[in-house]
Amino acid sequence: MKKYSPSEEVDFVVIGSGAAGAVMAKQLAVAGFSVVVMEQGPWGAYGHEQDYSKDELSNRFPAPDDELISDPSKYRNTFRRNASEKAVAGNHSFGCVVGGGTVTYGASSWRHMPYEFDEASRYGTMKGTGIADWPISYKELEPYYVQAEWEIGISGPDLKTPLIAPMSKPYPCPPLPIKSSGALVQKAAEKLNLVVTPNVAAIITKPYNGRSACINCGMCSGYGCQVKARSSSAVSLLPIAVATGNCEIRAHSVVREISVSPAGRATGVIYLDKKNDNREVFQKAKCVVLSANGTETPRLLLMSKSGLFPQGLANSSGIVGKYLMTGNGGGASGLFSDPLNEYKGCVTGAAVLSYVPNDVKGRGWYGGGRMTARGQQSPIQYGLSGPRNAPSWGAGYKKALIEQANRRLTMVNFISQMPIETNMVDLDPDMKDAWGLPALRITTTSHENDMKGVRFFIEKSVEILKAAGATEVWADTPSDSRGGAHARGTCRIGNDPKTSVANKYHRAHDVPNLFIVDGSSLVTGGRNHPTMTISALAYRCAEHLVKAAKAGNVTI
Repeated sequence: MKKYSPSEEVDFVVIGSGAAGAVMAKQLAVAGFSVVVMEQGPWGAYGHEQDYSKDELSNRFPAPDDELISDPSKYRNTFRRNASEKAVAGNHSFGCVVGGGTVTYGASSWRHMPYEFDEASRYGTMKGTGIADWPISYKELEPYYVQAEWEIGISGPDLKTPLIAPMSKPYPCPPLPIKSSGALVQKAAEKLNLVVTPNVAAIITKPYNGRSACINCGMCSGYGCQVKARSSSAVSLLPIAVATGNCEIRAHSVVREISVSPAGRATGVIYLDKKNDNREVFQKAKCVVLSANGTETPRLLLMSKSGLFPQGLANSSGIVGKYLMTGNGGGASGLFSDPLNEYKGCVTGAAVLSYVPNDVKGRGWYGGGRMTARGQQSPIQYGLSGPRNAPSWGAGYKKALIEQANRRLTMVNFISQMPIETNMVDLDPDMKDAWGLPALRITTTSHENDMKGVRFFIEKSVEILKAAGATEVWADTPSDSRGGAHARGTCRIGNDPKTSVANKYHRAHDVPNLFIVDGSSLVTGGRNHPTMTISALAYRCAEHLVKAAKAGNVTI
């Protein structure tokens, strides 16, 4: 791999190596530019993703510096419901490895729906929310969805239905096989008149781009993929970037500041080298691309305040960190009379699409969501969390574990969430992380409209499980989000510098050679997982940035 000296001014520093950062690094390196990727996590537990351990106990209780997901005891964060509360220790986490969350996520890779890009104009706004139109349309983004799906490697059904975003080209791989969960939900769908389809996933079902197809091992969500079937950034994009000879991936690098010149231009990044006693290093760059995720990106901008940017870098609008959407869930579980073997294969099961569109009059709330049937837990995970209505140890515990672990099915739902200005990420004034940097503070209380959605999907989950033949069903307790893997909206893009952080090409309004692209860029949260939209936005941003850089229009 190419190695650059920190004193050497590279063309681009990319902060983050996940769904957006890897796209940016790959596209810029292929275009011939020098790129350094800063990743605060390791490069795989053992150096290569295919060698990740499948040991369930070590996955749940990882050794120091071996975790794939951030450890809240080191990457400390706090949480509160509103600004009048004192924040308490939080448990927010994120993908913390080369490849980011794409290494361990459940791989759901749906597109956003066309109407989610102009909801304010189409449906109107809602009191107490920041619903706004995106500065781009679905039609503009659609070619980049295609590019992302085919370069990354996505599997999914070829369906023509208004419940799925229209596609100019089908997915490159056929969908994952239907498991017991899918068959049972299809049984329920016949009774309830629902539309059920295989999931769209970043998991290849046939050999693709030199990688092996999924072998349905069951060690899926939460684990690295040994056969490279999960199309993580670490196996689908970053090897291409490195192979150009233009890209260095610098793992174990905690960026604490984006530096600027007296003229207000980004000059590089200051980072702590975890492999070298947290030595502080400055990497010079002509341009900085910030793709650290929906919570870490605004945190870094706020930590990069200066005399020129007293509210935080690129924050003249005062909205960096605001309009946080972490995503709400809520579903139900059921036990079935026959073994399901759901812990094998991919965690993402069949999807129910019938409740994706709006139906304000019929449901009494605005928004929608997609339902997914999942086995959800391996036998060991089920044992550690404890069987339902059973003792925590002894003969009763063992009996319940044997009876329940392989017969449980869970409906997991991804539900739309309103952007609200007071839901935010900022810096905790008291707590520091393991590197002495201000801890991330999350403040969030969902709009009542969103909680109506949570209750609706819990009810529908119970209804589906009963129709599928469950012998016992129990519902989740409606609860508000405290943070999560799908943080979005904290550096929204837009045309007006007073109400957005970056323009429609992700160039920061305040800093012309700073580009911000990741989940923070989203204007509204969507009714599907955001990963594929994040990658599509990055491909579109990269195309613009390559043209601008070749024309010398990055720093002016």
